[in-house]
Amino acid sequence: MFDSTCKFIAATFAQDMATWLLGKPIDLTELKPSELSLEPIRADSLIFLQSEDLVLHIEFQTEPKEDIPFRMLDYRLRVHRRYPNKQMHQVVIYLRKSNSELAQQTVFELPQTRHQFNVIRLWEVEYTELLTAPGVWPFAVLGKGGDNETVLRDVANRIDNISNQTDQSNLAASTAILAGLILNKRLIQRILREEIMKESVIYQEITASAREEGFSEGIEQGIEQGIDRGKQQGEANLVLRLLHRRFGQVSEAVSEQIRQLPVEQLEDLGEALLDFENEADLLNWLAK
Repeated sequence: MFDSTCKFIAATFAQDMATWLLGKPIDLTELKPSELSLEPIRADSLIFLQSEDLVLHIEFQTEPKEDIPFRMLDYRLRVHRRYPNKQMHQVVIYLRKSNSELAQQTVFELPQTRHQFNVIRLWEVEYTELLTAPGVWPFAVLGKGGDNETVLRDVANRIDNISNQTDQSNLAASTAILAGLILNKRLIQRILREEIMKESVIYQEITASAREEGFSEGIEQGIEQGIDRGKQQGEANLVLRLLHRRFGQVSEAVSEQIRQLPVEQLEDLGEALLDFENEADLLNWLAK
């Protein structure tokens, strides 16, 4: 649940993540694991974001695992095989404090082979560094240097001042879920208003009865469906942006038809549109 929420944050606020991890607001789009021959994989803990010359690979982990260093090398080689001219920045972000030596590992070694990657242990990061961009705010409560409840209230106040309602609800919901790693659920409920959170794609599938039974139970029932819906909406937005660049603004009816496509068809359309010569090709594809 926590790893999936982090992946949702990274996909939804990719530019903010780039600013935090790379030091500059690069425009990034999601790179599908299928493009790297990574199927089947446990995809809820990692995300690949790419620009024209760089791939940002983020692996979110609640607990350290022995196979992480090897996974970093494996993914690096797969990206190099697919995009030999692109730089790659890899980072493992550990969410919950751990004394395990595994959380300290930044290298994978074999005889005559050595691969380095970056590691961020959020409990060692000053919380103020996580307040520099809205897309990073949900992680601030897991940082160091402040009272956790006070930091959560600070984040909640910042979220209340966001004018974009979709961003506001997504940030509130994501913050609530990650805060659950270290704070009492009832406290979180008091600080983050439910009327904002329930509009988020990661909360909107929570039923009224589940909410009555408790904050934690509601998250468990709604998170999977909500993440799937968020992924579908993000994929549709990406396809529409690509179409706009190629052919200009498409009609509202066509846009709505695209927004209703399942993720698998959206991925197919994203590949097919590279061969389209005009909007008629798009309409023919949608009519199939």
